[in-house]
Formats: sequence, C-alpha cells, structure tokens
Amino acid sequence: MKPINVGLLGIGTVGGGTFTVLSRNAEEIARRAGRPILITVVADKNVELAKTVTKGACRITDDAFAVVRDPEVDIVVELIGGCGVAKDLVLEAIRNGKHVVTANKALLAHHGNEIFAEAQKMRVIVAFEAAVAGGIPIIKAVREGLTANRIEWIAGIINGTTNFILSEMRDKGLSFDTVLKEAQRLGYAEADPTFDIEGVDAAHKITILSAIAFGTPMQFDKAHIEGISTLQALDIKYAEQLGYRIKLLGITRRTPDGIELRVHPTLIPSKRLIANVEGAMNAVLVQADAVGSTLYYGKGAGAEPTASAVIADLVDVTRVHTADPENRVPHLAFQPDQLVNLPILPMDKVESSYYLRMRVWDEPGVLADITRVLADEKISIDAVIQKEPGEGEDEADLVLLTHRTREKLINESIARLEKLPVVVGKVTRLRMEGLGK
Repeated sequence: MKPINVGLLGIGTVGGGTFTVLSRNAEEIARRAGRPILITVVADKNVELAKTVTKGACRITDDAFAVVRDPEVDIVVELIGGCGVAKDLVLEAIRNGKHVVTANKALLAHHGNEIFAEAQKMRVIVAFEAAVAGGIPIIKAVREGLTANRIEWIAGIINGTTNFILSEMRDKGLSFDTVLKEAQRLGYAEADPTFDIEGVDAAHKITILSAIAFGTPMQFDKAHIEGISTLQALDIKYAEQLGYRIKLLGITRRTPDGIELRVHPTLIPSKRLIANVEGAMNAVLVQADAVGSTLYYGKGAGAEPTASAVIADLVDVTRVHTADPENRVPHLAFQPDQLVNLPILPMDKVESSYYLRMRVWDEPGVLADITRVLADEKISIDAVIQKEPGEGEDEADLVLLTHRTREKLINESIARLEKLPVVVGKVTRLRMEGLGK
C-alpha cells in the first residue's frame, strides 16, 4: 500500500529520536498502521545536523513553510517548540489540509482553542500525545481508555526536572540551589530553568489534561502556578519525619462550583505510590467514578521516550487518514493479516529470580546444607537474611534471594530442600523481576 509521507519540522533531540525510532522499527510500525510511514522531508535551520541524522534517507530543507505547503506531505510533525513560528506553521499546515502531530505543550495550552477550531473546520487531525508526560500514553488513557468514566480529578508529577531536584533534596539533605546546579550539570535542567522550577511547564501540561478530562476549552491563563525555587530542605526533612513526601503536582479537580486548575509543591503521604516516584520520572494519578484510581508512570522526557508518543500519534493519524474499514484500530493492535503465530513458552522454561523463605532449625551447618542443594542445580544466591529465633524457640526464618534461573530448576531444588531434616515444613517461593534493562 502507498506509504504515508511525513514532513518533520525540527530535528533536535526529539526530532532526531523520532527519525531514529521510526527507521529502526519501520516494519513493526507498518504492521500496526496498515501501511508504511515515511519521513520524506525534514526542515531545520541546521541543515548539516539534519543531513548527519538522516544520512541521506530523505530530503532536507531550511524552509519549514515549504514543507507545510508541499502537496506530497500527508502529515506534518511539529517539533520546533514555542509559540512563535510554530503556531504559524501549524495553522498553515492545517489550512493546507495536513494532519498535524505535535509535542508542543506551550503552543496547545496558549493557542489550542484556535488550533483545534481551525482543524475542525478543515477536517484534519491534530494529535499531541507527546505534549504531556513524554512517553507515558496519558492523553490516550484519559481521552479513550477512560471514556466510560466521569473523571473526578487528576494529580500528576509531570515535570522531571523538579522531581529530580526534590528527590535529591530529600535523599541528600541538600539545598535547592545546590541540587539545581547538579541537575544542570547532568542535563536534567536547562541553563535557564525558569519554566521548570517555577511550575510553568507543569501548568501547560495540566491545562491540557484538564481540558480533556472535563471537556472544557484550554484555560492556561486561569491556572494557579507556584514553583519550588523557595522550598527549603528543612521542610522536606520535617515532612519526611511526619510520613509525607513533597512533590510538585499539577492538579485539576471537578467541583460543584467549577474546575480546580493548579500547580504547587504538595505533601503526599509517603505510603502513596505516586509519593515514591523518584528522580526525573513522571507519574499521573487519575480518579474516575467507574474504574477508581489508575496510575501512569514512566519517562516524561528524552529523545526516544517522547519519540514513542510522537510515532504513536503518527500511527493513529495514519489509521484514520485511510478511510477504508481495514485501517481502523485493529482489535489486537496489529493488522489481522499481520498477526504472527509465536509459541507460548511453558513455565518450566521461564527464567526469573526467586525469593525463598523457609523455617529452619537453629543449629550449625544449616546454611551450608541449603546452599549445597542450590549449588547442585547451579543456582547462585544473591542475598541471605537469617532471623534470630524468638525467645525459647529452636526454629528461625531463613530468606534467600537467587539470581536468575529456570523455573524447572528452582522447582526441583525446592522439592529437595523440603526433604532436608533441617527444613521445617514447606518452602515459600515468590518470583522476582528487576524490570530494568
């Protein structure tokens, strides 16, 4: 089938990531979209950079307006940022009948009402998953996944820079100024970090989420915005002692009298999952009437996480752009004729790490007997915790954490362990996954 042609405006961090991921996963993306998606032209003032990133795979120009007017371009991806020329380019693309994908939260928060009205008039799509929380598909979750619900409120850690600063202040007891300098050194904060640390970036994002959640126009100018630049390390310490952690939250809530729309540092009980989101990660908590609370967590910025959201929008727009029913959203994500009959791995062949807890006699040589059984199956131990027996008791709990091994081997080892005279009763086994690279 004829490819969808994409014009990419801006090939900086996110633009470069979009080009890379789209090229690397082209076959998989085409299977989902129903046809190939090709970046055929890139516009950037830095022509040499664009040539370096694309390696001759597409046409390069320094004239972005030529791209949005190009009759061969089906979708325009705007990754320039800001509310100046980006606004003019997006509106020009729409008026030329182009669908638009953008990661520009400031543009949408300030001018979304005008842009969406023009898109409605021209019967084209403006997609913006990447504008909020980077690679986390929160726009799709709120707009489509929770469509049966009456959303009550949304609270989000939606700025990675401030979350990194607050995490470091809490962990190391350092001042705001000291951690900000470290964040800049590591690349988490810009040379001019004002938009991040004063809450403006988070306010752009919560404005977008609020409009989607409650069906209202964009109302950024009415948002209450406070940042973290005056927050003291001592307050973070005291909050911790009281069982709370401080996070910069974007909050929007439906009330009988209207919608709350605010950004400010907030104490959260430390037992809440969202309170334990650390470093530069993002998380969004949504409360809805039917499903209850749902939490969305992941990388809120970066080249490839944001590119993931941009390309998801490209796939969605491609499906809608093609009018025939075969290109609607497939039931199983991939097109029906592209499903692959891969075998399902039996559990015996699955690899994992394991937590083993057993009750043992408190006597010399117990640990040696147990580790010998595991060594026979070539299972290595990562950690051991042996509890002291209670007063007047002869038994104690022993906990072992193993490195990765096959399920079959751990099951055979457990059967042997339960036969040892030093082990009392059954062994408790839980699987462990680091869930990292």
